[in-house]
Amino acid sequence: MADRSPWQVAPDASLHLASIPTDGTPDAPGDKDETNAATAELLVRLAELQDRLWAEGSRSLLVVLQAMDAGGKDGTVKHVFSGVNPSGVRVTSFKVPSEEERGHDFLWRVHKATPVHGEVGIFNRSHYEDVLIVRVNDLVPEKVWRPRYEQIRHFEEQLCAGGTTVVKLFLHISKAEQAERFQARLDDPAKNWKFSKADLDVRARWDDYQSAYAEAIERTSTAEAPWFVIPADRKWYRNWAVSRILVDALERMDPHYPDPEPGLDQITIT
Repeated sequence: MADRSPWQVAPDASLHLASIPTDGTPDAPGDKDETNAATAELLVRLAELQDRLWAEGSRSLLVVLQAMDAGGKDGTVKHVFSGVNPSGVRVTSFKVPSEEERGHDFLWRVHKATPVHGEVGIFNRSHYEDVLIVRVNDLVPEKVWRPRYEQIRHFEEQLCAGGTTVVKLFLHISKAEQAERFQARLDDPAKNWKFSKADLDVRARWDDYQSAYAEAIERTSTAEAPWFVIPADRKWYRNWAVSRILVDALERMDPHYPDPEPGLDQITIT
């Protein structure tokens, strides 16, 4: 996948998340209103390309979304995929592994959720939790989670070889922005359900998570399955950047509608 954006992390590149402004707007087409207008155009194009992918039925797109709590994963799905054909899109949110899932390797439940040909699959959190939360909270020894970087790379290479384009997006917000979003959830009764006291425990380990994310992205951003770090404090910019990345990916895939059955031009419906 060619580097066509300011957000893509090159293979083997060193990554320092603290040096990437979370409120930056690189390459934005203009101010908020102008960028929102550009996003609307991109979403029309995204819907067209997704419809062609669904009709073609021979390849798929996997979108991996990762972020700190309140980073905007749900909002991204809601806004960026608002106009697509829902029949061809599947969102999977990975929660705490079940007893059955714990009885298999960490990628077992993930592989089952990958998109079938024609689909756009969206992972809201993903297999990367097994080198993030597992690492930060010492759920397994380092000798267990560290080899997972290589296992993840091989897994994603296998998906790509089978016709799945993999795009991984880290929505990069600041600790101050997270605090504002947490407070907004507490202040709005309709959003109280989105907040848990456990979120504060994760917030207290912000630096540990930033380090874990940085290494995970460094170790697993490849030419075939790249990571993109999106400044996400400004939601309008985030939506535009994600839309542009996905449109670029689908345009490189260039899906086509299947050829019609022979003789359809001779049929008249009476």
